[in-house]
Amino acid sequence: MKQFLYYLVFLVVAPLTAQHIQKIEPPVWWVGMQNTDLELMIYGNDIASFSPSINSKKITVTGITRTENSNYLFLKIDLKNAKAGSFDIKFKKKGSKSFSFEYVLKARDLTQKHLGFDSSDAIYLITPDRFSNGDTGNDVLETLLEKKIDRSNDYARHGGDIKGISQRLDYISDLGFTAIWPSPLLTNDMKESSYHGYAMTDFYEVDPRFGTLSEYIDLSKKMADKGMKLIMDQVANHIGLAHWWMKDLPAIDWVNYQEEFLNGITVITNHKRTVNQDLYASSKDKALHSQGWFVDTMPDLNQKNPLLATYLIQNSIWWVETLNLGGIRQDTYPYPDKNFMSDWAKAIMTEYPAFSIVGEEWSTNPLLVGYWQQGANNKDGYESHLTSTMDFPMQKAVIDGLNEEETWGTGLVKLYEGLANDFSYANPSKMMIFSDNHDMGRVFTQLKEDIPTHKMALGYMLALPRIPQVYYGTEILMENTEKPNDHGLIRTDFPGGWDGDTVNAFTGLGLNDAQLDMQLFTKKIVNYRKSSKAIHTGKTIHFSPKNNVYVLARILDDEIVVIILNKNKASFSLNLNRFEELGLANRKIKNVVSGGIITWDEVLELSKRGFYMFTTKL
Repeated sequence: MKQFLYYLVFLVVAPLTAQHIQKIEPPVWWVGMQNTDLELMIYGNDIASFSPSINSKKITVTGITRTENSNYLFLKIDLKNAKAGSFDIKFKKKGSKSFSFEYVLKARDLTQKHLGFDSSDAIYLITPDRFSNGDTGNDVLETLLEKKIDRSNDYARHGGDIKGISQRLDYISDLGFTAIWPSPLLTNDMKESSYHGYAMTDFYEVDPRFGTLSEYIDLSKKMADKGMKLIMDQVANHIGLAHWWMKDLPAIDWVNYQEEFLNGITVITNHKRTVNQDLYASSKDKALHSQGWFVDTMPDLNQKNPLLATYLIQNSIWWVETLNLGGIRQDTYPYPDKNFMSDWAKAIMTEYPAFSIVGEEWSTNPLLVGYWQQGANNKDGYESHLTSTMDFPMQKAVIDGLNEEETWGTGLVKLYEGLANDFSYANPSKMMIFSDNHDMGRVFTQLKEDIPTHKMALGYMLALPRIPQVYYGTEILMENTEKPNDHGLIRTDFPGGWDGDTVNAFTGLGLNDAQLDMQLFTKKIVNYRKSSKAIHTGKTIHFSPKNNVYVLARILDDEIVVIILNKNKASFSLNLNRFEELGLANRKIKNVVSGGIITWDEVLELSKRGFYMFTTKL
C-alpha cells in the first residue's frame, strides 16, 4: 500500500505543475544504492529556461544540463546522505512565478536479494498477448493507436495480459519451471503489431492493455511466494517510432541518423554483428551496424549520448528494484554501442552482484557468442560484464543433428561436437540453451512434427550444463508448420487462455493423446531436473555417438544421471561395457519417464527410437 501511495503522490502533484512539467523520469528513486548519483530527466514546456534548486542539507545538486531542446532539463543530484521521504525541487525564472515539484525517495526493501537465475533454474518463455486473457476489461483502450482485438489475425492483439499469467502460475510451477520470462510488457503504442512489445513507446509505463504496474508487481510477488523468479525483457538498442520522445527529441543526437530521419530518410542497420569482433571491419560497416535502425519503425538509440546512457542504466535499475527481478533478458545485444553495453551491465551487476543478465546474440558461431560473456579472454580486451548469453550455436546443432541422417559427419555427432565447443566459453553453465523461442519456428515444426525427435531435443537440452529456456506450448506440441516463417503464428494463442476455448491445455480438456503424453513427459523431466544437483552443477561426460546412439551423463557424488538419444528405428541392444567409467556396473537405475527400475548390466535394451533418462536416485 505504501508503494501505491508513493505513485499516487506523483500522479497528484504532477497536474499542479502541468503548464511546466509533464514528466520527471525516473518517477521515483531509492536511497541506499551503491551508486548514489541520480540523473533526473525533466520534461515540460520551456522548462530549461527555469533554474532548479534543492534546499536540503542531505541532497546535493551536482549538475544541471540543458540541451538544444528547451523542453528538457537534466538535473543531477547526489543522494549519498539522503533519507527516504520526499523533497521539493524548486524552479525559478526571472519574470515568472516560481513553482516546485515534490520528488519521492523510497527506502529499499532489504528483504529483496535480487538473486539471478542459474543452472538450477528452468525458464518458461511467454508471449503475454498470446498466453492467457485474465482481464477482458483492458483489451481495448481508445487512447492507444491499435484499438481492436482480432484473434483471427496473427499480427493483431489477442488480449493476453499480466493477470492471465498470474492466474496460470500453478500450471507453470507444476510443470517444474522456476522462472518466467515474458516478452516486453511496457507500453507499445504502435498502430499495428503492437502485441509483441519490442517497439516500446514509454520506458516507465506498463502497457495498459497488459495491465497496471501494481498487477506487474503483484505477479512478481506471487511468483516469489512460489519460489519463482521474474525475468524482464528489456531493449536498450531501439524504441518504437511512436515513442513520446520522437515527437519532441531531447537532443540533436538522441537517436542515430537523427538528421536523416527528420529529413524523411531512414537508415537501416547492416545486421553484420561480426563487426564487433572483426579485426578488419571497416569503420563504415561498424558505424552502420551500431547506429542504423533495426527496422524502419524502430529508431536506433544513441547510447554515446551520456544523458541517454545514464537514462537507460537507471531505467533498468528502476525495474529491478520495482519488480524485485530475478534477471534481465536484453534484446539485440550486439547492436547498441558495445562500450555502453559493458557500462550498462557493469552498473547493474555492481548494484546486484548475485543478479543475472542474458543477452541475445543470434549467431551460430560459438566464438561470436562467447565474446559477450563475462570473463571471456578477448583479444581486444573487451569485458562485457554480461553473465549469460543465449546459446544459438547449440540450438542449431541440436536441430540439425536430430534432423539429419547418421553419417560420419552428420546426425548426432553435431550435438556431440556442439557440446565439445564448451572449451571456448568462459562459463558454459551460465549460458541459456533453448530449443526454440518467439523469433524462430516452433521446435515441433523444426523437427518435422516427429514426436520422438521432439522429446530427444527437449530432454537433451534440459540435461545439459546450461540454463534451459522452454517456449510456452512446447509441452503440448504447438507448431507453425503451415506458415514456417509467420512470426504471428509462431506466437499462437495458448489453448484455454480465453473463455470459450474448446481446448484447454491448462486442464487437459480437448488435448489429444500425443499432446497429453508430451505434457506429462515435460512435467516429469523438468521436475526431476528441479531437484537434481547432478544436472545443476555436476560433472559432464559424454561419449561420441556410435550405432545411432549418443550417451551423456551428469554426475555429482552418488547421483548419476544418464541421457541416451537413440535414433535406431528398430529395437537396439546397447553394449554398456563402453561406459564403465560412469561407475554404474550392477547398480539399480530408474527410468525417469516410465518409473521402471532396472539393473545397469552388460546390455541395455532400447526398445524404441527416442529419449531415455536414467538416474541412480530411486
